[in-house]
Amino acid sequence: MMTFFILAAFLIASSLLVIFKQNPVHSALSLVASLFIVAVLFLTLQAPMVAVLQIFVYAGAIMVLFLFVIMLFNPGMPEKGGRFWRGLGFLGAVLLALELIALFLSFRGQNNSSGGPQVGADFGSPKMLAESLFTDFVLPFEIASILLLVALIGAVVLAKREP
Repeated sequence: MMTFFILAAFLIASSLLVIFKQNPVHSALSLVASLFIVAVLFLTLQAPMVAVLQIFVYAGAIMVLFLFVIMLFNPGMPEKGGRFWRGLGFLGAVLLALELIALFLSFRGQNNSSGGPQVGADFGSPKMLAESLFTDFVLPFEIASILLLVALIGAVVLAKREP
């Protein structure tokens, strides 16, 4: 249980860096760090397949797409008028930290001898993931694939330069 809280603290810290970094490339790299920490959380749940997919799909492919878009648009430094949004983000971060502290204090009093959640033997395996994905979640899977296709077409249209 303590491992979860340590990883959660690192995840919150890297997520705050995503919000508060001035340089968009540094912010995207902080997001990559956050996605890697989520993958480690999946490893602590004995779901290595989901962790590898997290790294390949999100930290790999999606972040490469984000970095290409950032480099394509070259946003430069943000404007100085974003104090309201920065304050709102800081308030959200403080509330999230308070919730994490309350969660930690509520689990501290409990004696959990099992060491974590009880999951089946095939949890996170490729077979279980494929069965679940193509039986129970086939419609959301297809909707997500269509959304990714539309995003890809949109990126190509935006990147196409007029002669």
